[in-house]
Amino acid sequence: MSHLPPQTAIFSPSVARAAASAAADWSHIDTWLTTHLGSRSLPPFERNPDTLRALLALASFNESADDSRASLLRLESHALSSLTDQPPSPDDAAAARAAILSSLESSLSREGAAALSSLAALAVASGTAHPTPSLLAARLAALPPQLASLEQATSRTAALSSYVASSAASAASLSASLEEDDSPYRPANDLAKANLEAQRHIRNLTARLPELRDRVNGLARSVGVPSPTVEQVRREEEAFVALLREKQALDAQVAAYEGLPADVDEARRELEALRDELRRITERRDAVFEGLVERETPRK
Repeated sequence: MSHLPPQTAIFSPSVARAAASAAADWSHIDTWLTTHLGSRSLPPFERNPDTLRALLALASFNESADDSRASLLRLESHALSSLTDQPPSPDDAAAARAAILSSLESSLSREGAAALSSLAALAVASGTAHPTPSLLAARLAALPPQLASLEQATSRTAALSSYVASSAASAASLSASLEEDDSPYRPANDLAKANLEAQRHIRNLTARLPELRDRVNGLARSVGVPSPTVEQVRREEEAFVALLREKQALDAQVAAYEGLPADVDEARRELEALRDELRRITERRDAVFEGLVERETPRK
């Protein structure tokens, strides 16, 4: 079965040999795919040299794996058939297992031994108890995101540590400067007395707080006005803030007229004078710009 386009014409033996080799490879791949996938076949647009090379490599790897499994199965079958005369003890089973593993390891090629050592080292490093190639591949693929997360966490920790160290150094420097004899900071002489007076005043107010609360409640009951709730206080505060913002906006508008006379006619005359001055400045600016343009314009 040829996989060359119908328009392709073969003019040389080398091209014919390459086409025949490609056809043989595709025939082998089609047979292999039919064996493993049933009647499913590749779509026409996938039949290209790159796909052929990938499928040939996959088929070779699969056949090698099948041969290894078949060899292991034959070895296990032979070991079991040799032990059918008498039930094996746990020691015999362990010895047979060790002998099988030793035989498999000794029959490995150099590339196979290197691959097995790499898989074993990866399993030990990743802490995988029962490793399989797919599980190790998944663990290996998950390492870059974990590494990126750890690097980001390390960077944030280093930045936080640097900030804490600088803050501690600043606090220590400030504390040392305050403890020096020639420090410009000096507490007030009557600070201790004022502190005691404030504490005494706080204690008196705290002691009078129940009495004041009872008086407020009594006044509220006498006039029939209930005690304000937290929600009412919040609404009143929001209304006050809105009024305060409106006052600030009005103050900004009034500030624009600051400096004008109180008399309306005099303020209007000053405004007209400022407009005339603005007009003169604008005319002067235009004249200077036109002169600059005329001077810089090249003459023909």
